[in-house]
Amino acid sequence: MKHEVIIAGFGGQGVMVAGELLAYAGMLEGKKVSWLPSYGPEMRGGTANCSVVVSDEEIASPVVTEPTVLVVMNRPSLDKFEGWLVPGGLLIINTSLVKREPSRDDINIVRIPCSEVADELGSAAVANMIVVGAVVSRTGIVKMESVVEGLKKVVPAHRHNLIPLNLKALEKGREIALGVAVCS
Repeated sequence: MKHEVIIAGFGGQGVMVAGELLAYAGMLEGKKVSWLPSYGPEMRGGTANCSVVVSDEEIASPVVTEPTVLVVMNRPSLDKFEGWLVPGGLLIINTSLVKREPSRDDINIVRIPCSEVADELGSAAVANMIVVGAVVSRTGIVKMESVVEGLKKVVPAHRHNLIPLNLKALEKGREIALGVAVCS
C-alpha cells in the first residue's frame, strides 16, 4: 500500500510537524517514507506545505503531484492543490478558515472546523494534530499507536508537557473523521 499526502496551510499552523509525524510513524512501522517540506517566501504566516509518502515499497520520488490524501488548512491551499488530488482521493478541509466548497464531486471530503475544535481543546496549536487523527483514522496510513510513539520524538523534549493535549487532539480528529463526534 502506498499513500501520497500533501498537507498545506499557512506557516505556523503546524503543517510541517503533522507531515513529519506521519513520516516518523511510518518509519516506526518499518515502512518506506519520505517527507519533503516546502515554504513560501515568509515562514510564519506565509504559505507552507509538505509532501509525505508512506509505502510498503521503495519510493521513486519524494515529490507528490497526485496525492491520494490532501489536507488544506486554508483557502489558498484548497485553491492551489484541489485539482492535484486523484479521483477517489481524500480531502480534509479546515472549515474554520476555508469557506468555499470544493469544485469536485469525484473525491471524498471530510470537513472539520480544526481551528475551532483546537480552541475548544485549549490551544489553537493542536489543529494540526486534529488533522493527523483524521488522516490516520480514514486511511490507515499508519497505526495510531505509532503516531503516539512518534510524538515523543517529533515534539521537542521541552514541549513534552503538551503531549497529553496533542493526544486529545488526535482522538478528537479521529472521532470527527469517523462520524463519532459531532462538530459545528
